[in-house]
Amino acid sequence: MRRSWSLVLLLFLSLGLSGCGYNSLQSADEQVKAAWSEVLNQYQRRADLIPNLVKTVKAFAAQEKEVLLGVTEARARVGAIQATPELVDRPESFARFQAAQGELSGALSRLLVVAENYPELKSDANFRDLQAQLEGTENRIAVARNRYIKAVESYNVTVRSFPTNLLAMAFGFPVKANFTVDNEAEISKAPSVDFDAAPAASGGAR
Repeated sequence: MRRSWSLVLLLFLSLGLSGCGYNSLQSADEQVKAAWSEVLNQYQRRADLIPNLVKTVKAFAAQEKEVLLGVTEARARVGAIQATPELVDRPESFARFQAAQGELSGALSRLLVVAENYPELKSDANFRDLQAQLEGTENRIAVARNRYIKAVESYNVTVRSFPTNLLAMAFGFPVKANFTVDNEAEISKAPSVDFDAAPAASGGAR
């Protein structure tokens, strides 16, 4: 008899949680996790391109040590951050992740600008293929980030709205960190260089 009452109580509790928004919290949380996973996948795709990109540029422009080192170090700083699903629940950690990715984007932009000074590098088939892959990846990053932003906005509205905010506090659904508006406009730009333009004058070209 006691077990039967326990089952009935559990059933009513489950129905109550469902009716007051617990399932909505779970669903929104899963959407954020999926969107975040895609952001990380695309950032990893970019990171995987960098060693070959640096190696190719170095073959034609070894003297550009500062720029090459900047890309390598920026990639290392990104790799040092443990980008777990829980990172989005920690604003400070998320901000560090965002800043590291921003530094890498800037370093890559500088690398591509430097490439303009080396006609042989610009015409190298391997470099042009890597540059095209990088540009495509940056576009996919922008799409993934946008989906994440929307998923987090929806989740955070649910977490902050009554009465689901009470459930969120009771069951540990924190407000999640998001990409900042100011940062989004800058980082979501794909590094690009017009390789059809006339090469810039430089004494370092081979």
